[in-house]
Amino acid sequence: MAGSAAPAPGALVCALLWAAAAAAGAGGPGGSPAPAAFGRVYRGAVNISAERVYAFAYRSEPGQVDAVRVYVNSSSENLRYPVLFVVRQQKGVLSWQVPLIFRGLYQRTYNYQEVSRTLCPSEPTPETRPSDQIIFVDVASMAPFNIAYELLVTRLENFQLETNRAFNFTASPSQPQYFLYKFPQDVDSVIINVASDAAYPCSVVSVQDIVCPVYDLDHNVEFNGVYQSMTKQAAITVQRKDFPGEQFFVVFVIKPEDYACGGSVPSSVHGNANRTWNLQRTKNLQVTIVPSIKKSVYVQAMFFSFLSFLSFYLGSVVVAFVHYIRVQRKASAGRLSPEQGSGIMTSSHPISASTPEGSSYGAIDESSSSGGRQMSSPERRPPAGSDTDSSVEEESDFDTMPEIESDKNIIRTKVFLYLSDLSRKDRRIVSKKYKIYFWNIITIAVFYALPVIQLVITYQTVVNVTGNQDICYYNFLCAHPLGVLSAFNNILSNVGHMMLGFLFLLIVLRRDILHRRAMEMKDIYTLDYGIPKHFGLFYAMGIALMMEGVLSACYHVCPNYSNFQFDTSFMYMIAGLCMLKLYQTRHPDINASAYSAYASFAVVICLAVLGVVFGKNDVWFWVVFSIIHVLGSLALSTQIYYMGRFKMDLGIFRRAVMVLYTDCIQQCSRPMYMDRMVLLIVGNLVNWSFAIFGLVYRPRDFASYILGIFICNLLLYLAFYIIMKLRSSEKLLPIPMFCIVSTAVMWAAALYFFFQTLSSWEETPAESREKNRPCILLGFFDDHDVWHFLSAAALFFSFLVLLTLDDDLDTVRRDKIPVF
Repeated sequence: MAGSAAPAPGALVCALLWAAAAAAGAGGPGGSPAPAAFGRVYRGAVNISAERVYAFAYRSEPGQVDAVRVYVNSSSENLRYPVLFVVRQQKGVLSWQVPLIFRGLYQRTYNYQEVSRTLCPSEPTPETRPSDQIIFVDVASMAPFNIAYELLVTRLENFQLETNRAFNFTASPSQPQYFLYKFPQDVDSVIINVASDAAYPCSVVSVQDIVCPVYDLDHNVEFNGVYQSMTKQAAITVQRKDFPGEQFFVVFVIKPEDYACGGSVPSSVHGNANRTWNLQRTKNLQVTIVPSIKKSVYVQAMFFSFLSFLSFYLGSVVVAFVHYIRVQRKASAGRLSPEQGSGIMTSSHPISASTPEGSSYGAIDESSSSGGRQMSSPERRPPAGSDTDSSVEEESDFDTMPEIESDKNIIRTKVFLYLSDLSRKDRRIVSKKYKIYFWNIITIAVFYALPVIQLVITYQTVVNVTGNQDICYYNFLCAHPLGVLSAFNNILSNVGHMMLGFLFLLIVLRRDILHRRAMEMKDIYTLDYGIPKHFGLFYAMGIALMMEGVLSACYHVCPNYSNFQFDTSFMYMIAGLCMLKLYQTRHPDINASAYSAYASFAVVICLAVLGVVFGKNDVWFWVVFSIIHVLGSLALSTQIYYMGRFKMDLGIFRRAVMVLYTDCIQQCSRPMYMDRMVLLIVGNLVNWSFAIFGLVYRPRDFASYILGIFICNLLLYLAFYIIMKLRSSEKLLPIPMFCIVSTAVMWAAALYFFFQTLSSWEETPAESREKNRPCILLGFFDDHDVWHFLSAAALFFSFLVLLTLDDDLDTVRRDKIPVF
């Protein structure tokens, strides 16, 4: 890297300088400049009365950028009397001292006797002839005794980096490096890839404009430009529009400590270890600058994203059209089912709550059953289409079937329960109750999303203004900027959640409208066919899916430790709403209210935040969380097993002990509700296993740990539901079967890409960048973007499973549909 070109003065100024220098001698005590040559080592000594001045002259060719590097060394470790080096150029002054002192954490100091700096290069002149440049190097000290030094000045031959060509070099804290890069004519954006075989010492990569001075030391490298810390890998995307001169410096600085990169900090630093630091804190680096994607790739990626999910709309239209044709054919043949609105299904008597022969425990007779349905008589029921009538009361604390309060508990203690036993409340009021889920989640979404959007805009602004790319944890090897956004691809890939969430709302709305029309055409007793149709939870699920896309996009504007909950909050809500919907299907009268459900989700989100803050090293948090988890599982299991008849108050522990004593100790008999007991035993074993695993291993990603608990419980309950459905001789129609298979395939593929970790805000930014990988789809999307695409489709098909799973029961009387 050292050049050996001899000075070739041609101007009158240079001639006079050389003559004066020759007359004064080689830089004597008077401070006269001594002519010096590049590539030659100069040794000398200075004190308070003797300083040295060296003059280096060179000729700069037209349009060429010349860089000069100065190497100095002093064996003195005397911090009181350092050797001072001042370099004077045509448009600037650069100075430093030897020993060079760096400060680390807790005011630790690190001293270096060997220092080398690259001088700010001369700007290319528009002149057509060569120009002469002069550099003066002053060496001085305030020491009353001589201090020896060494000086070497060289011209850099490989100062300008080339596109698609790797360049290797070495740097240390006292010997930073920087190089020049010029944009080619046909390139608007480039990616600077920096790699090293060793993780430490910690280093910083900076991109700075062509301005002097260049900030290339640990204490000032963050003053200008864009920068990021680095262990083994770093990548910075640079756009031509950000640099009016279409060129920039790439600066490499080695930090005196590894703390910023996640490394250890020495407990003490001895004063005689300076030369040891000089040898140990060197790092071999390789830099490669490659062109980034063109604008046409952005267009292709956006078309791909929108067209991929518009195909779901097309498929839904095709299915709806086929369904319409089938309805028309059945209508012409006079064979419409009740749900399809024919109104020809006859029913000459009220439906009784029948039970299998021999199951007399808690059974009620025909008169009791019919008496319990007096409120469903024609005289008391308003028109079927008046669900939205303002006269209907909102959800309240009183039971909507007070005349059967005395036998409600008797009905729910029957060994064999049927849907007619748990759908006895006024359908209008129950429907209103479930619509509260929809309106509440809209309110939550608005109040949650607005400050989130404001916060991430602030984060992105801070990143753009300060240039600190350690704030956000991107996959820098596949982060494509657009406008003010640093990683547009991570935001675009969330469009699937919003589009498919809106499509699901349209599908639910269509079903709701068809159901209302069918209700208007039926006589009063045909209302007791099929699963009760309450769409409030489905609407809430659609809104939650759309908000997951919005908040995930907000999170990926600047993913970091402070906003992780934006990406997970609605995931918890989606999993919880799916479980509630699955339970509500055959327990419409005893499902949780919207207020208690959302309050529970709020508690879960609070626990997730506390887990991220305290869950890394604090054992007490995991003990408390495991106790809450186990007790919560037991309480929920009790409510499910006793169908909401086990009151949750201060006397719950006394009642639980009495039940255990009478049912398990005094007389150990077969559980009354065997199917429910099997589900709850398996569910509790799974949840206790999660609690034990968390207590023993204390996983660092607490947010994903909580989400795993939700997903496992949801999958367990869904599997139980499908198994019990098949056990009850019910059928799976082609559409729900297709949705189940599609859900399984999509989730399997999505989870594969989810576990391809590309970054982690649980580590330092430099350690996180070690996980960065290049794009895998269209040269624009990375593994996590593919996870966004597939998970959106998987959630959509999961919702369709819940929506269509019991379509086969639309023509079955509710007193024939078992509850499980």
